[in-house]
Amino acid sequence: MASEFQRYKLTGMFQAFDADGNGYLDQEDFRALADRWGRLPRVAADPELAARVERVMLGWWDALYEAADTNGDGLVDMDEILAMVDRLPEMREAVTTTADTVFEAIDENGDGRISREEHRRLVEVWNGRPTDTTGVFELVDLDGDGFLSRAEFTELWAQFWISADPADPGNHLCGALAPAARQGAAGV
Repeated sequence: MASEFQRYKLTGMFQAFDADGNGYLDQEDFRALADRWGRLPRVAADPELAARVERVMLGWWDALYEAADTNGDGLVDMDEILAMVDRLPEMREAVTTTADTVFEAIDENGDGRISREEHRRLVEVWNGRPTDTTGVFELVDLDGDGFLSRAEFTELWAQFWISADPADPGNHLCGALAPAARQGAAGV
């Protein structure tokens, strides 16, 4: 059963993925997501990475469809997403595999770390629009060195998808959460 915090967080994810704004997720929404990721400079320049990014994004649609489309209509609505939230911890390996691909896509200069600017691009690709990231990087830069290492990013990515704890910094990986959500307040 999804907590109010998880409901809030997953509603933001749902809105970011629902490319056509029809209130449902379908394969075309994930195609649009894959296309957004494919426009990143490093992905666009590397056909192997582009193919992997597309496989990962469309693979998540297949997994979501199989796990969440309980009424068999080929669409996944918010209630179906929330009903499967308890299964997310069991999917940690798939989540961390995705983190590796996303890290490479975002690490534009290939230096093995994500800078503040590269993180901003991650947030904007995720949301599909320019997004204010003021103060977000400080929340996710776990060691305060000004970069996200692959290990930091993997942990943050897993927290984003799996965590039910509003205090986990990974909840901010794809953009700032409203103050009430950070506190886990009901009714958000």
